[in-house]
Amino acid sequence: MRRITAAAPAPASAAASPDTGQGAGLRTEFAFELPRGYVDESGTVHRSGVMRLATARDELVPLRDDRVRENSAYLSVVLISRVVVRIGTVEDIHPGVVEDLFASDLAFLQDFYRRINSEGHTRARVTCPACREDFAVELSGGGGRLGES
Repeated sequence: MRRITAAAPAPASAAASPDTGQGAGLRTEFAFELPRGYVDESGTVHRSGVMRLATARDELVPLRDDRVRENSAYLSVVLISRVVVRIGTVEDIHPGVVEDLFASDLAFLQDFYRRINSEGHTRARVTCPACREDFAVELSGGGGRLGES
């Protein structure tokens, strides 16, 4: 079981449709906080970001990518670069940006992707480091199941 000691990040404020985040529509974007952070060319560390739900196209297009054909492990790099909307102030998220992430941050984003796209929620089971009590936290800062506001 993975232990998480950081507070859950706030929900994404931007959304794909006018209703999203307003209490009535499908929630398609989820905020996250990277464990280490992306370091840009100027040395600035960016930790907070937003990931959107994947579409069928997001999962199909990388399969035609030559880098993925040569090395199937590259699939997650291309896929994550398609669904991350921004990291800090960086909004042009491409495979090169994902390649430059620390391994722990890439693993975090892969797990976050799986949670919001496969499991339908962004809750994680954690253990309090002080009292050792197990409980669930909402990783995206929102409440309820995916699609509920």
